[in-house]
Amino acid sequence: MIKSCINCNIEKEHHAKGLCYVCYKKLKWEPKISVCKRCKRKIQIHAKGLCPGCYNYTFHLEKNKEYAHRKSSGVDLKTYRKATKECTVCGFDKIVDLYHLDTNKKNNAEENLIGLCPNHHRMINNYNFRLEIYSKLQKKGFKLPIDKKLEFYKKD
Repeated sequence: MIKSCINCNIEKEHHAKGLCYVCYKKLKWEPKISVCKRCKRKIQIHAKGLCPGCYNYTFHLEKNKEYAHRKSSGVDLKTYRKATKECTVCGFDKIVDLYHLDTNKKNNAEENLIGLCPNHHRMINNYNFRLEIYSKLQKKGFKLPIDKKLEFYKKD
């Protein structure tokens, strides 16, 4: 029903109390304040009994992680999803991190990006296990940078 709003005097669709939707939101509407189920703060509830921050953390963690990676290293979403589909070393597909083979975070070429599970990511960053991971990657056909420091850590 189209009526004249008693506040702005513009003929718009009538919402409630003689006001258009915009004026009603500005003057009469008050958000429902409740206690968040997760953080226990008394705040405006977004959905499912959670505040906006808890809702995003609970239901959109992967999207936020993808966005953060894209923002920090400049990797586009398609490349990020392709590289982090599964761990390149073991095939684990639940939690996969993005790793730059040449350790240059600005080099976002597809052949420089691989996905590693947290275990192998930690191992490749530790000199004691780096050679083991590098040898597995070389067997799979990856071109790896030459690291002179690794010669010191070779076990005889």
